[in-house]
Amino acid sequence: MSELTLLILRIGFLLLLWFFIFAIVYALRSDLFGAPVRRLRTDGNDPQEGSQPQPAGQVSAVVSAPSGPAAASAPPQPRPGPAITPSGGALPSAGGSGAARHLVITSGVANGTSIQLDEDIITIGRSSDSTLVIVDDYTSTYHARLARSGEQWVLTDLDSTNGTRVDGERISQPVPVPPFTPVTIGTTTFELRP
Repeated sequence: MSELTLLILRIGFLLLLWFFIFAIVYALRSDLFGAPVRRLRTDGNDPQEGSQPQPAGQVSAVVSAPSGPAAASAPPQPRPGPAITPSGGALPSAGGSGAARHLVITSGVANGTSIQLDEDIITIGRSSDSTLVIVDDYTSTYHARLARSGEQWVLTDLDSTNGTRVDGERISQPVPVPPFTPVTIGTTTFELRP
């Protein structure tokens, strides 16, 4: 081989090596610090809406707006959650009967927050695309998915780094989550309630 060919091969391998190094650093950065936050477009009625950055360590629920002609004309209305007592304002029944309609955070930075379970799939993680956004050091960008299957909810861990625990047991496959069963993701624990 000529000297020029060897020089081109060396430079090509060096560039390829740097490409892989930058790809690894980008993946680690997004896993450690989460995806970049995107600002939501406002309709002009509320200049403060969507302009406040979310403080670190906070949990927020992102509820998707209904689609259709009626949704395009109506501005999005925030849904404040009801005040939650430590027991959730409801006593669990012996069999835990009744379909779960709310996700209530029982411990963590957003203790007492309640989210209405209107959609069939709830995504949980640090990503701003998630339905339930949990920002802490022990939650993966895409951590878990909660899906409605008939009258019950099935929880799937999405190969998260620190895992998902249902009633204290780490799960490795999709499991049904009965009402009033504690689910722990990172430092946040929540329950499904009727």
